[in-house]
Amino acid sequence: MTTTLTVLVENTVPGKADGLMGEHGLSVFLERPDRRILFDTGAGAALLHNASLLGKDLRSVDAVVLSHGHKDHTGGLAAALGAIGKPVPVYAHPEIFADRFGKRADGTLRYAGCPFKREALEGMGATFHLSPAFREIAPGVHVTGEVPRRSAYETGDANLFVPRGDQLEPDPFQDDLSMVVEGRGGLTLILGCCHSGLINTLDHVRERMPGKPIHTVIGGTHLGFAPEEQLRQTIATLRARQVQRLGLSHCTGLPAGARLAAEFGDAVAFCNVGYSLALD
Repeated sequence: MTTTLTVLVENTVPGKADGLMGEHGLSVFLERPDRRILFDTGAGAALLHNASLLGKDLRSVDAVVLSHGHKDHTGGLAAALGAIGKPVPVYAHPEIFADRFGKRADGTLRYAGCPFKREALEGMGATFHLSPAFREIAPGVHVTGEVPRRSAYETGDANLFVPRGDQLEPDPFQDDLSMVVEGRGGLTLILGCCHSGLINTLDHVRERMPGKPIHTVIGGTHLGFAPEEQLRQTIATLRARQVQRLGLSHCTGLPAGARLAAEFGDAVAFCNVGYSLALD
């Protein structure tokens, strides 16, 4: 069964954009003959515009997956639900609606969480299926659920916080999850921001789906915010794990993306708005 992935929202557009819109965020549209899944929804301005120009009818969506609760991944959810126009399951972690804050370069804080109340989204047709578990949401399509943190060098982003009482603490991103698609060539791992750490996520999938190699990784890796040691060890582990294809986008960042392209050559693609990939 052929699966096609199309990037609907990303930070950048190709040189010949033909009216496509870039925004800080991510959304990927999965199409199979029997299933349509929207993975994340971007920040809210670009989703419907780009979906229309790319010929992707959101009325066909059978399910929505949210990788985590940041507004650049959930901000388009209300627009998506309006376009879908029918009750639809939304798969996420129970902490998806947690309040979140990010520190700007000048030291000030900004709200970074989901901009909508759960009740409002349910009134628009969302049926939330919230669980920390690894689970199959469609034939051959899984979500990782909560990812154990085991690699000592994947330390997270020190500028992202959650409130604890009257204090702000580093965000543990318990809600961070990714989507896994089975294919004849192996597994494809679709990332939102991968706040759990790329290697932690790879190892979690390998543990839950033993004997099935991870062939392709696509999405945001958050390596744009990683120290040099994390990037170095990530490259070494990707090589050891024999990942065959890397589709980089969103929070990977230009320096880290260039470094990965230099290391892995033709195995690397930059997945801006409109990028499409067919999986066997």
